[in-house]
Amino acid sequence: MQSIQAVIFDLDDTLYPEKSYTFSGYRAVAHAHSDILGDPEDTHRRMCELFDSPDRAKVFNVLLEEAGISDPAPKIAEMIESFRAHVPTIEFFPDAANVLKELRPNYQLGIISDGYLVAQQNKVAALRLAANIDEIILTDELGREFWKPHAKAFKQIAERLNTEHHACVYVADNLAKDFVAPNALGWQSIFVDRPEAIHRSNQPPDGGNPRHTIKTLAELPTLLTALA
Repeated sequence: MQSIQAVIFDLDDTLYPEKSYTFSGYRAVAHAHSDILGDPEDTHRRMCELFDSPDRAKVFNVLLEEAGISDPAPKIAEMIESFRAHVPTIEFFPDAANVLKELRPNYQLGIISDGYLVAQQNKVAALRLAANIDEIILTDELGREFWKPHAKAFKQIAERLNTEHHACVYVADNLAKDFVAPNALGWQSIFVDRPEAIHRSNQPPDGGNPRHTIKTLAELPTLLTALA
């Protein structure tokens, strides 16, 4: 019997490019708030410019300042809500779509993903993940305090899949938080080092170094075979 029985994935920048979700959200905000921001295409273009600037963390603030809004706080809250609630236009990384199909006959598949619940639910729906994944845990359903690196979601998904921890693998992209819990539980941990990943420069905390690193999910089936 193979030693690896369940392969669990992170979502953002592991199975699809997170930047595409952000830009999709920017477009939704630009259209929803065109009454004060102006032409949606110009606004979207400006937001994408700001994303690639030192002002990435305050894109909405800069836009409202440029629009001459003197009390931006209420409008920022509305824009954030538009961003999180929008139905995203996103697609799998090509290697992700292929590997899910390849692994499906031989392993149980799961997802553990952080993020605000409605946003993560909309991503799951846009990618039609429910049809191809055995168990999905969006940690915001458990409570913000149970976002990674907390171990609760990892314990829960192993129980749902009726799989021992040593037979589980977690594949993810964020060294700052993704591998602490699976390492502590005895899982195999695999870092997919994508050049375009938003969090690629993050550093791992104590106990957070991945056991293995791959450059693309196309390498994953071979690595799983070797681990078995």
